[in-house]
Amino acid sequence: MAQKLETESLTRVVAGEAIVDSISVRVRESEVLAIIGSSGAGKSSFLRLLNRLDEPTEGTVYLDGTEYREFEPEELRRRIGLIPQESALQPGTVRENVGISDRIRDEPIDDQLTTTLLKWMDLSGYGDRNVDDLSGGERQRIAIARTLYVDPEVLLLDEPTAHLDTETEAQIEELLGELIREGDLTCILVTHDTAQAERLADRVVEFENGRVVDEGTPAEVIG
Repeated sequence: MAQKLETESLTRVVAGEAIVDSISVRVRESEVLAIIGSSGAGKSSFLRLLNRLDEPTEGTVYLDGTEYREFEPEELRRRIGLIPQESALQPGTVRENVGISDRIRDEPIDDQLTTTLLKWMDLSGYGDRNVDDLSGGERQRIAIARTLYVDPEVLLLDEPTAHLDTETEAQIEELLGELIREGDLTCILVTHDTAQAERLADRVVEFENGRVVDEGTPAEVIG
C-alpha cells in the first residue's frame, strides 16, 4: 500500500530544547497510526508540525511524496485536517461552526453538506443551536464535523476523548471508528489511552522525550 504521509528527521526546538527530536515515520494510505507516550513526550507537538500549525526547526513532511512546503498552507490544512484536544468552537450556531472554513473565505455555507454531517454525528436538527448550549460530547462531535466539512485525506486526532466522561468517550470512539472505516481515512491518533490505541490503530509508535522509542503493531508495542 502506498505511503500517504512521511516525516523525515522532523525536529522542533523551543527555548533550546528539542520537543520533537529527529522523528522519521511513514503512514500508509488508509492506515491508523496511534502515537502513545507520557505527558510531555512531544506527541501533540509532533501532530502540529504535520500541517504546519507549527514550523519545524529541521526536517520535513511529505504528503503523497510531495514536500509539504510546496502546498499553500490553506490547501495543506484542508488535506491534512486536525481535530484538536479542545473543540475550540467559535461563538455562534452549530451550522456556522461546521461551515467555518467557508465563512472565513466569505463563501456561502453548504447547507446540504452541513445537514449530512450533523446527521452522521447523530446531531440532526442542531444546526441553529448556539454552541454555548452544547454538552462536551456534542461540542466534540461538532469539531469532528467541522474538520470533515473540508473533506480531508488525512485526519489528525489529538486526544479526541480526553476530557469526556466514560459513556461519551465510548460514543465518540465508536463514531471515530465508523468514520475511519467508512471514509477510508488515513489517521494519526495521539492518545494517552493505550486501550484506545489497541482498539483503533493498525500500528503504534511510542514517544519519549520527543523521540521514537518503539514502533510496531499494538500487540508488539503495548503487549
